[in-house]
Amino acid sequence: MTADPLAPLDLAFWNIETPGNPMHLGALGVFAAPSATAAAHAADLLAGRAAAVPGLRMRIRDVWGPLTAPFSLGGAVREPDPEFDPLHHVHLHAPTADFQAASGRLMEHPLDRGRPPWEAHVLPGEAGDGFAVLFKFHHALADGLRALTLAAAVLDPMDLPAPRPRPTAPARGLPEVRALPGLLRGALSDALSDVGRALDIGASVAVHTLGVRSTTALTAGPTGTRRTGGVAVDLDDVHRVRKVVGGTVNDVLIAVVAGALRTWLDERGDGSAGVTPRALIPVSQRRPRTAHPQGNRLSGYLMRLPVDDPDPLGRLGAVRAAMDRNKDAGPGRGAGAVALLADHVPALGHRLGGPLVGQAARLWFDILVTSVPLPGIGLKLAGNPVTEIYPYAPLARGQSLAVAISTYRGLVHFGLVADAEAVPDLDRFARALATEVETLITACGS
Repeated sequence: MTADPLAPLDLAFWNIETPGNPMHLGALGVFAAPSATAAAHAADLLAGRAAAVPGLRMRIRDVWGPLTAPFSLGGAVREPDPEFDPLHHVHLHAPTADFQAASGRLMEHPLDRGRPPWEAHVLPGEAGDGFAVLFKFHHALADGLRALTLAAAVLDPMDLPAPRPRPTAPARGLPEVRALPGLLRGALSDALSDVGRALDIGASVAVHTLGVRSTTALTAGPTGTRRTGGVAVDLDDVHRVRKVVGGTVNDVLIAVVAGALRTWLDERGDGSAGVTPRALIPVSQRRPRTAHPQGNRLSGYLMRLPVDDPDPLGRLGAVRAAMDRNKDAGPGRGAGAVALLADHVPALGHRLGGPLVGQAARLWFDILVTSVPLPGIGLKLAGNPVTEIYPYAPLARGQSLAVAISTYRGLVHFGLVADAEAVPDLDRFARALATEVETLITACGS
């Protein structure tokens, strides 16, 4: 494998990171196991399999000289680490009675930027009848889909259905000379369209920063501390609400987050009156067989969560309407698409402006609510099945809470990452998520 320049958004994630705000995402998988030695065996398997996965051998190296063009000055490359040792990345810990508490402490620590930026932490259960594995991947190395692919490569092989054959695309010859003026006109039109889209996104960002009543519960100084939590709810219950009210499963889950925030804020005494935090909902723009198949291709929707609405069905209706407006506009426009502007910034701009961009995240959105896809088939390690899996999103500088959601084997798992000092009661918010599902079911009369 040869050196591959980081895609613009990957480079942005690499340069935004600070010691107090690491830019890694994570996933905590809980495994049922029959013996106390299962965790040690799992750690050995992970280390042995990691050595054979090319994507896990890739480090990120800063480059100050031009790579292929002056535009790359100040960029970085993804390249094989000639000294790769999986034992630097796979760690077996002492038994613990609380997987979430242990994960929170581990999520605080940035990944080693001199090595391939990933880790797998094996956490034996104190009772000896199960274990958990916390995977950490730097966002510059992998987005959610890519992280899932890398993690699956070190789990037990999955029996996947055979892929359908792709139709062969007709061969395309070089354009004729007489077609070049048309091509130039098309290129100019595309460039003007890009400029217009950039201006539209910038204007939308400015509008969304006006008239905001924020809450201290969702803002925090960069303490560098982390707490993780999670809760699982029945997917059938979510479908019961969706079938009565309409919309999508994602609409219902976002409304659950809004309702849980309302309950949580009121219980802790902060109050929910007039609070409509801006939620960033990432949207994958990944396309198969692109020039950067490993790179992040993200846009997003930005919406106000109707936390101040006391009616659970009213909150769900507001979420549905906001998501419909976002979908009508498309993920390429609006304030949520600001990540796409990374493609128009030279590498040196990312290098010099990364810290400033990281500090500006709180001006753009208040809370991240993201969905991470998981396969429908069962995941195993050393024959031990996954019973729970909680995704964790990076926590932006100046923000105190991020929510990631995955559906696996009939359950919806909410993975929570919070600033430990700003949110000492994260377990209360986790309980509020489960309660809000029941509230919606009751409101639907089902």
